[in-house]
Amino acid sequence: MSATDLFSRGLSRMREMVANATAKPKEPSEKILERIRQQLHECAEGRGGEISTRQRAARLAETYLGLDDGGRLAVLRMIALEFGPDPTQVATAHKAYQAAVGSERQWDAEAQLRAAMRSRRIRILTQFNAIPQGVKFLVDLRADLLRYLPEEPLLKPLDRELEARLTAWFDVGFLELTRITWHSPAVLLEKLVEYEAVHEIRSWNDLKNRLDTDRRCYAFFHPRMPLEPLIFVEVALLEQLADNVQQLLDEHAPVQDTRRADTAIFYSISNTQAGLRGISFGNFLLKRVVEDLQRDFPKLKCFATLSPLPGLVRWTSRHPEELAKALTPADWKKLAAAGVEGPDSPRLGALLEGKADWQDDPALARALKEPLLRVAAHYLLHTAGDSRPVDPVARFHLGNGARVERLNWMADSSAKGLAQSWGIMVNYLYDPDRIESNLEAYASEGRIDASPAVRRQARR
Repeated sequence: MSATDLFSRGLSRMREMVANATAKPKEPSEKILERIRQQLHECAEGRGGEISTRQRAARLAETYLGLDDGGRLAVLRMIALEFGPDPTQVATAHKAYQAAVGSERQWDAEAQLRAAMRSRRIRILTQFNAIPQGVKFLVDLRADLLRYLPEEPLLKPLDRELEARLTAWFDVGFLELTRITWHSPAVLLEKLVEYEAVHEIRSWNDLKNRLDTDRRCYAFFHPRMPLEPLIFVEVALLEQLADNVQQLLDEHAPVQDTRRADTAIFYSISNTQAGLRGISFGNFLLKRVVEDLQRDFPKLKCFATLSPLPGLVRWTSRHPEELAKALTPADWKKLAAAGVEGPDSPRLGALLEGKADWQDDPALARALKEPLLRVAAHYLLHTAGDSRPVDPVARFHLGNGARVERLNWMADSSAKGLAQSWGIMVNYLYDPDRIESNLEAYASEGRIDASPAVRRQARR
């Protein structure tokens, strides 16, 4: 199969996933549901030996995967509602435990209470571990659960139990850090195309550029999912902080001499498995990657990101007063000269809606630069009620011990970049000597480490 075919197949798979996600659920027949119910009871009761367990779990997984969206929802609803702990047994065990407290029977009663509260759902889920691809099946099953949860709150107990299991199975101690290169298996390269969530991989040449000699790509893998990256980071080796993602992704730019590189830029971090939402290992990935890069390139002194602000325009459109506060009398003068006559100007309204036409007017772009950077700085440092940024990317990096180092004007001039953040991007700096203290201050007090320049912008 040619490179072009592989790339096209990746895009086709993404389109298929979107189509499946939006298809209207349809209930399976009662006959099919009753057969599945019987299979679930057999799993919950653990009938037979190891071979029977594997065969039973494999049949059930095959049945589930053959259902449409409505059928899967019905099965998950069945597991959640019909295979929880028995309330009568729990009440009896709890009463016996209360009576035994303080006596020599207390610990036996405690064990019996714990056994009574153990859900049969757990027994069903655990049995999928015995089959090939069983872990991946459970990850995808939770992805289905998360899609249904907003409309089906009764699925929440099943989701909690499955999340707890996956958290244990995907402990960072079990994960393997692997560098992905142009010579990695084609099926793995196809996964990068499919899962890239920050800057779309537009072609096979684009992917090759991201894996060139002055680039690095690392991913975490689970031993039971060897060709499924869980999270991956793309790195550029440079001689200075990057301030423009289009230049960074330019396929025709000359290859950098890595012997002179002193800066590693993490320009894309993508979680790949929707079913692992809430299970965080991004901070461990970055720490491991920094260690690997320091070993291979001793001259590297600076580790930073070039990151998007995905919610900036959306947040400002909900809080237009924040833009008004950022505009000084001098700014209004410049805007008036550029054709923006006051706060009710249609051009200003279009700006709040993320419409990309202002950037083609040099005078208007110059007039907007400083006030929009002030809004972005305030958005990063002061916007959430819990004293933490509302921006999800900021929460990720600050929660991993990074520092807000610099805001970059027109760093992403793509349609997406302009619509979500007026093209503004952020450098988060990972200083190995300050990561732990930053992490502790952020976790315990919500204190954000930011450069003096960003703090001045946020003060307006």
